[in-house]
Amino acid sequence: MSEIKTALKNAAEDMEFIFSPEQLELFQKYYEMIIKGSQKFNLTAITEPREVAVKHFIDSLTCLKAADVPQGARVLDVGTGAGFPGLPLKIYRPDLDVILMDSLSKRIGFLNDTIAALGLRGIQAIHDRAEDFAQRPEHREKYDFVVSRAVARLAVLAEYCLPCVKVNGFFISQKGPAIEEEVQEGDKAFKTLGGQLQEVKKLNLPLIQDGRSLVIIKKIQSTPKAYPRKAGTPAKKPIL
Repeated sequence: MSEIKTALKNAAEDMEFIFSPEQLELFQKYYEMIIKGSQKFNLTAITEPREVAVKHFIDSLTCLKAADVPQGARVLDVGTGAGFPGLPLKIYRPDLDVILMDSLSKRIGFLNDTIAALGLRGIQAIHDRAEDFAQRPEHREKYDFVVSRAVARLAVLAEYCLPCVKVNGFFISQKGPAIEEEVQEGDKAFKTLGGQLQEVKKLNLPLIQDGRSLVIIKKIQSTPKAYPRKAGTPAKKPIL
């Protein structure tokens, strides 16, 4: 068994994830695509099999520990980069309807090639800016879950993500262990955008014991039409 498959199986036991042989094969192919793609594009500095298995693949799947994700849920991954967390979520939960969104066209090209190579259906990669994407009628308040991994501080990230979440849906932000100050800083943004902080769930990644936080925000009312503001404004003038 390859290093990536062995690491995934060992790490999965601690997190109560169960992989089929087909899923392990897809993760193996995805890993190979990442290594190949990283020679052309700046995808990730993490390339060692065990680290990719835990820090990218298993870490992505921890989103499923944040909330009950029903069959066929619509999931948007904002600022997906090399496909995290959305592509591992799709491999593990093929029932999910997944959109990967990123502002770098080269990454989207890589993701579309990867999706095709893995033979996945019900997932697509879209090149767009988060501020523009969330104002498009076909995406605004259309997703059950919006996920994002360490893209920006929470006050900024909330403005990118919450406008796309359906009322009663969830925005799940994957962050490092020291998150308290950022959560406090983001409180006004959550409320302004129609969200309500539900919980900050702490966990440790298996095998390496790296700390992680899942910030879980429920959408309790529609986001005012003024948000997100035009491209660049949320980062320059966050809602504080």
